[in-house]
Amino acid sequence: MSDNTAKGNVFLNTYGCQMNVLDSELVKGQLEALGYRFVDQADNADVVLLNTCSVREQSEHKVWSALGRLRIQKEKERPDLIVGVLGCMAEREGKGIVDRMKKVDIVCGPSNLDQVPMLIENAMLNRGPQLSLAGHNSRRSKTLQAAEDNLEALDLSRAFSPADGNNSQAYVRITRGCNKFCSFCVVPFTRGPEVHRSPEQIVDEVKRLADSGILEVTLLGQTVNHYEWNEGGKQTSFADLLWRIHEEVPQLPRLRFITSYPRDFTDDALDVMAQAPRICKYLHIPAQSGSNTMLKKMNRGYTVEEYLSLLERARKRMPNIRLAGDMIVGFPGETDEDHALSIELLRQARYKSCFIFKYSP
Repeated sequence: MSDNTAKGNVFLNTYGCQMNVLDSELVKGQLEALGYRFVDQADNADVVLLNTCSVREQSEHKVWSALGRLRIQKEKERPDLIVGVLGCMAEREGKGIVDRMKKVDIVCGPSNLDQVPMLIENAMLNRGPQLSLAGHNSRRSKTLQAAEDNLEALDLSRAFSPADGNNSQAYVRITRGCNKFCSFCVVPFTRGPEVHRSPEQIVDEVKRLADSGILEVTLLGQTVNHYEWNEGGKQTSFADLLWRIHEEVPQLPRLRFITSYPRDFTDDALDVMAQAPRICKYLHIPAQSGSNTMLKKMNRGYTVEEYLSLLERARKRMPNIRLAGDMIVGFPGETDEDHALSIELLRQARYKSCFIFKYSP
């Protein structure tokens, strides 16, 4: 091992969404607690981990290219290098990654990231492929309980220190997975069914981050506003959770959340946003298309009219709210007329920003 460190040097590269950024942060915390040291260059690492994304094709191309370069290094110069593929692409491709890239040592899906330290140890000792996948592609009923266990194990391992405050901003996961099954999206299959965290754990995590100097917390979820928690006959909705964090963590200057799903965003949540001065007046709420025909093909579960009604209700309560959206161009079957309707929705929505993607098979 280089640098005489107790466990070795790790390089971790993250692709994709904010959820992946948080996952990488939690994996890093686990490994640092065990004595691993993180470095900025793969050339200086004993272990190279790629935390991957499967939502966009370009992200996967980048990973395959990186794995190709690492394979050459292992074959020619560094046979002891440990290479791991984590995250959504790992869950989607599974053993196919090892079959295509023989020099990959670890394949670990996003629901099993708490096992990364063990997988690294096993790869170092056994020098054989280590796979840890949740099997969400079959959506087995038992995966839900497994996801709940792994979710808490990973999130509760988070370390807190005054150094966190140097970053000023932090992510906190409130829900993982998705039950929506939009026809263009792989997330329900890579991150599994919806699993929600207890409000007590969430509030405690936000408190500890604020106490360490964090100025802004962003609550994360694939469909963040779908959050709910039932315990002892009491239900906590997304609106309830927002208000509770705002009231119980007054030392936190700013609270925000992403990403919201249009169909399930309640007026209760809008009311909390309007009433709570420290909740940012910002809503990232993807439309994906301005055509009802396309929305039906996408299995989005709402109409353009319902979507625009939500934006109107938000602006009525918060005239200064800033809105952001997502749009897909070139979805299968999209006509010029459908495309024109999407442009019209952009005009009506008046987004602060909009992420526009070319459809990828």
